Amino acid sequence: MDFDKILQELKKSLVSLFNDKFSEFSKESKKDIELFLSESKSKLERWTSLLAQGKLTVEDFEWLVKSQKDLFKMKTLQAAGISKISLGHFKNKVVKTIIDTIKVLVF
Repeated sequence: MDFDKILQELKKSLVSLFNDKFSEFSKESKKDIELFLSESKSKLERWTSLLAQGKLTVEDFEWLVKSQKDLFKMKTLQAAGISKISLGHFKNKVVKTIIDTIKVLVF
């Protein structure tokens, strides 16, 4: 399993998600995405490996990824005045995108 490829695919998926919802902030949001992925890389890599080996259930994996949601700061969107409710909903979409992307690439 090449986690760097998985990380690149995650980055593409998240950039696409940002572009769909907040296209006017896409350039700045890439920095937020890269920061989140770099802060979470070791945990995501470990959890993805355990998932691929069958040592983690999909449900456990999802719970672990959801636990990282607060690390995703989205400073660009906060500075732009996007409401906390909208940011919360968007963070949920980010977490779902991460989970779905990794599940597709692992299984």
